[in-house]
Amino acid sequence: MSDARVIIKRDPEREERLVATGTTAADLFDGDRSVVAARVGGQLKDLAYVVADGDEVEPVPMDSEDGLNILRHSTAHVMAQAVQELFPEAKLGIGPPIKDGFYYDFDVETPFHPDDLKRIEKKMQEIIKRGQLFSRRVVADEDARAELAGEPYKLELIGLKGSDATSDDGANVEVGGGELTIYDNLDAKTGELCWKDLCRGPHLPTTRNIPAFKLMRSAAAYWRGSEKNKQLQRLYGTAWPSRDALKAHLTFLEEAEKRDHRKLGSELDLFSIPEEIGSGLAVFHPKGGIIRRVMEDYSRRRHEEAGYEFVYTPHATKGKLFELSGHLDWYADGMYPPMQLDEGIDYYLKPMNCPMHNLIYRARGRSYRELPMRLFEFGTVYRYEKSGVVHGLTRARGFTQDDAHIYCTKEQMAGELDSLLTFVLNLLRDYGLDDFYLELSTKDPEKYIGSDEDWEEATETLRAAAEKQNLDLVLDPGGAAFYGPKISVQTKDAIGRTWQMSTIQVDFQLPQRFDLEYQGADGNRARPVMIHRALFGSIERFFAVLLEHYAGAFPAWLAPVQVVGIPITDAHIPYLQEVAAKLRAKGIRVEIDTADDRMQKKIRNAQKAKVPYMLLAGDEDASNGAVSFRYRNGEQKNGIPVDEAVAEIVKAVEERVQV
Repeated sequence: MSDARVIIKRDPEREERLVATGTTAADLFDGDRSVVAARVGGQLKDLAYVVADGDEVEPVPMDSEDGLNILRHSTAHVMAQAVQELFPEAKLGIGPPIKDGFYYDFDVETPFHPDDLKRIEKKMQEIIKRGQLFSRRVVADEDARAELAGEPYKLELIGLKGSDATSDDGANVEVGGGELTIYDNLDAKTGELCWKDLCRGPHLPTTRNIPAFKLMRSAAAYWRGSEKNKQLQRLYGTAWPSRDALKAHLTFLEEAEKRDHRKLGSELDLFSIPEEIGSGLAVFHPKGGIIRRVMEDYSRRRHEEAGYEFVYTPHATKGKLFELSGHLDWYADGMYPPMQLDEGIDYYLKPMNCPMHNLIYRARGRSYRELPMRLFEFGTVYRYEKSGVVHGLTRARGFTQDDAHIYCTKEQMAGELDSLLTFVLNLLRDYGLDDFYLELSTKDPEKYIGSDEDWEEATETLRAAAEKQNLDLVLDPGGAAFYGPKISVQTKDAIGRTWQMSTIQVDFQLPQRFDLEYQGADGNRARPVMIHRALFGSIERFFAVLLEHYAGAFPAWLAPVQVVGIPITDAHIPYLQEVAAKLRAKGIRVEIDTADDRMQKKIRNAQKAKVPYMLLAGDEDASNGAVSFRYRNGEQKNGIPVDEAVAEIVKAVEERVQV
């Protein structure tokens, strides 16, 4: 047998090497302990893969995205093995890697207890120390069924292909490829089988390659994400390339927990989601209502300055509208079920505003002189999200979109997209977000409508508009909706988390479905280009993002209470009320703390409520027409003239100072 000629790729270098027959990927990278797998011809392979003549082999380091997924997937297997050693009756579901961690689903008689997680963690550490080998083997469907006869959920997966085999979060780690494989965990010394799992892989060479992990929590989850299936117990964990990386992640999670908008919403009395109303349906309390109103008012003013026209549409409509728009074909699962009214006519709560905006456009003939037409609405929509994915204000069932639809000529499209993106980014910056990158979602070649020429023109126009912003541009190949390409604005918050914010989407479908036209300068009828644009996405979600970004300490212009007056004694209340009147005359939201508490407690209460400014007054302040100026961070300035204090606060609010 002849030697094999392979190419080793380490960007940007390419090394051609002649190797002996039987050489594995591990042999190619011998000595580099950071490499946990190989990419061969674009496919991920275990390091045990035997290279073939002509292979292009690229190392996969543990700290890469693919490497982390392999680490976490392997750790999920170790966790499942530990569970079955401790709970032999447990039946296996699936165990994919997810963002920053992994999970595995189990069918057990009783839910896992926190003490169980400690026992499982200890057993996992034992398995890791044993250095068991992950060994892949291909099996026929019937052989797999015989081997896994005691695992009913695995039996259900055998034979499934593609999307049929995915979990509720889209993970597909069991089957779905061209062949069925089982991974054995083998004793490193004897080769004895310790445990096995139906799995597509790849995996680490050995359990000893798992440097640091931690089990996080347990939760209930329906098998394969369907409420029609049995409820299983899901264990979540995380794994990292080093103990320091794990420690940093746990510190990050602690900070994220402090910033959780659901927790802050309750502590600061901003909003709630009453059980009597229903999951995913929030009510805003007075203080939260102030923040929301200020957010909306500022956005409304900026839109008016940019030439948008405000419209209003109803919350419900006849089903025929969504038949025309295509939502009943493409989006029915995300809609609330119909209400039958008017002798059996189906009415739906609207999941989108765009079909109604098209009816406004179509209400009369349009001329090219009216374009671009920019329609804007704070429109409340309703989407039936599964209970397992509803999450506070960030994934709700009822929410208000800041929804704009722009109708323009094809010649106007480039300029409109450019100005739209600039407008979106500048407005987000006004709210204190300034760390962005852009994502361009392009055509799915298997799922699109319209001509290739239209798609190419729209995609390149979006790309050009994005490149003018001098931001990183990331491609999302095939990620566009069926009707047109999209630019998404991604932003990082104060602790580095990425949130998808605004979207700008070119639509070829709805103008055609609704037969939208305008009369051109030549007197002929033409079809407009339609651009969908959501800036916040939804008011509720944007509220939650800002709440977590600022950890509840909103800048003064957004804070529900901007100033608290704190009298040294009750005798100083009238003086502070006069100061408050001057502030209110300038539009400042101010309260006077007249409670019986001591001054120090009043200060603590204001700090706990995250009020930006505290104005304290005693005898000396009152006699000098001054106040003591205390900031949210604890800094204090004494003897500040009242007019100077008022001017500083008003300036900070008007200029939207981000402190």
